[in-house]
Amino acid sequence: MSAVGDILLASDVRPFAVAAAIMVALGGIELLTTMIGLSISEFIGKDFAVEAESHNALSGLFLWINAGRLPLLILIILILGVFSIGGFLLQGLAHAVGTAIPVSIAALAAAAGSIPLIRNASRGLARIIPRDESYAVSESDFVGQVATVSVGPLDQGLPGRVRLKDVFGNWHTVSARASHDSEALPVGASVLLVDRDAKSFIAITAPADLIEQQQSSNRA
Repeated sequence: MSAVGDILLASDVRPFAVAAAIMVALGGIELLTTMIGLSISEFIGKDFAVEAESHNALSGLFLWINAGRLPLLILIILILGVFSIGGFLLQGLAHAVGTAIPVSIAALAAAAGSIPLIRNASRGLARIIPRDESYAVSESDFVGQVATVSVGPLDQGLPGRVRLKDVFGNWHTVSARASHDSEALPVGASVLLVDRDAKSFIAITAPADLIEQQQSSNRA
């Protein structure tokens, strides 16, 4: 077995190796499903939105950590990544001085140290990752809005993905497919969301005047 394999399988870093493996698996699944027009982040966390008025300790900690209001799946991947990196660094420093930290203590220390880092990282990621719609607006508010096809083309088969800005200026990415009487809508096309069913939004080609309004809004 290689030296890297020995390090990853060592008992004193096992929790961090497991966290890293789960992170890679979740990230890979999310990437693959997004490429075919689906996203597991669409199905994870829909009912997990924590209301701001909740006053229990768990909801308060969650809101404090998730300062960027990331989708739940992205937050889980971030937590696993920061925890595993912190654990490997902690045990690496211990090994460098000729000792080892008990795995339970190392895990607790890595978890505690990860909390402020996750908070700051969530803020940074929120600038490039669209927020989950449950934090700002209702999905029904997107009907009648102009969006841009980001994963497609959109047809009557599997849903693709479209990107749009809500009234608060936050970007969102949602599932959509073309209406039954519409031609395929290519990536980059401006589309109008005219309806929504249990699976996705329904889109048609956006009228020119609405496209102009969208472009003006995006520049604002």
